[in-house]
Amino acid sequence: MDSIFDKTGNEAIIARINSLTTESKVLWGKMTVDQICKHCTSAINVAFGKQDVKVNFLIHFLGKMLKNKIFNSEFKRNSPTAKEFVFTNHYNLEIAKKEFVESFSQFAHGHQAIKVIDHPFWGKMTYEDWDKLMWKHVDHHLKQFGV
Repeated sequence: MDSIFDKTGNEAIIARINSLTTESKVLWGKMTVDQICKHCTSAINVAFGKQDVKVNFLIHFLGKMLKNKIFNSEFKRNSPTAKEFVFTNHYNLEIAKKEFVESFSQFAHGHQAIKVIDHPFWGKMTYEDWDKLMWKHVDHHLKQFGV
């Protein structure tokens, strides 16, 4: 698997992000391309300690139970997401892409970018866990728009 921490892998994802346009067609799901950029940026910001996610004990327990299964398989289409990651307004795509690229590119600096070891949903996270989660999540949404 490619890595968010590897310069080449990181640049490959960024090139895919930069290929998104207002003409990019969604292949599944309800979010628009600008909303996906905001969604992914917000999810990335959890790793940096810049985004809080509130989950109750039962949901946290469920996340910990499902972590290995989810992290070691393809992400399913139309899966539920935390309310903090749902964006329903419309945004300037170029600004949303810029924020997305700036956030994702921080991973290329290495493990020191990660500030959160205990994820609010998934529980205890290693750097390998963050690598899998962020790569699979971003890749999943870029594929959602055919890039």
